[in-house]
Amino acid sequence: MTLADLLPWLTIPAAFTLDAILGDPRWLPHPVRWMGWTITKAEPLFRRWIAAERLAGLFFALSLIAGCWGLAALIVGVGWRLHGLIGFTVETLLLFYCLSARSLGQAAMAIHRALAEGSVDQARSEVAMIVGRDVERYQAGDIARATVETVAENLVDGVLSPLFFAAIGGAPLAVAYKMVNTLDSMVGYKNPRYLLFGRAAAKIDDVANFIPARLAPLLIGLAARLTSGLKAHQALATAWREGAHHASPNAGYPEAAFAGALGVRLNGPNYYHGVLVEKPYIGVGLGAVEIAHIPLACRLMTRTALLGCGAAWLGVMAAAIL
Repeated sequence: MTLADLLPWLTIPAAFTLDAILGDPRWLPHPVRWMGWTITKAEPLFRRWIAAERLAGLFFALSLIAGCWGLAALIVGVGWRLHGLIGFTVETLLLFYCLSARSLGQAAMAIHRALAEGSVDQARSEVAMIVGRDVERYQAGDIARATVETVAENLVDGVLSPLFFAAIGGAPLAVAYKMVNTLDSMVGYKNPRYLLFGRAAAKIDDVANFIPARLAPLLIGLAARLTSGLKAHQALATAWREGAHHASPNAGYPEAAFAGALGVRLNGPNYYHGVLVEKPYIGVGLGAVEIAHIPLACRLMTRTALLGCGAAWLGVMAAAIL
């Protein structure tokens, strides 16, 4: 077996390693920012072309997802045809752009540093950049809870789901998933503007994350067993018992696993754009989130991401061998 034969199997660990080293440096051009620009420019066009909002939103989402996959598949295919190293580099870079474990950890730890220094205002500004809720009245405990919730939820969106789709269809499918996720974050809101137009994007995101979100507690439980001070059995038990206790069909599973592993209570009522949204608590009967739980959550996220990378790589290897 030559190096050229091995290269397609190495894209997932190479991309994961690159993310662990570089994260999301602002000086690098990022396809997700291009996706956001495309979504912004395409929305008024589809609204103008198709009068029915729900139908317009469906064609809008499907067109952008398919176009994203097609462009990525073309670029990767050309790269592999030119030379194995070119194909490997292109596919690794595209998958690297789909992962965000390091940047997620950095954002959470920036909030932790601000809270540890007693700068609640700074921590509130930092957390407002990574959550969609109203945080103006948040105090230190609220900020810590929101940070842990975001680490848990974005572990799926930013790491496990891209790895899952990369294992199935390489970087092009991971890039298509990233468009799905970006669409949901930009138009998947239940407000007057997007209630109908953004419904398709939100539903597609729910479907795309369905399996990764339910695999996540297994990986989180294993990571908790490998991390001192965390409770693996409680992570699995809480995910099984309370994973469905969330407004989102998927976010509750990783959040419940984190709640059990850390021994804390998450979720609950929150304000979004001035409107109180009643959400059930997850981790009922467990303790309050404290500042010290943030680095523990980051450690749990990092180890779960590493296990997810290993699982995805083993899946690719098994498929190739069989």
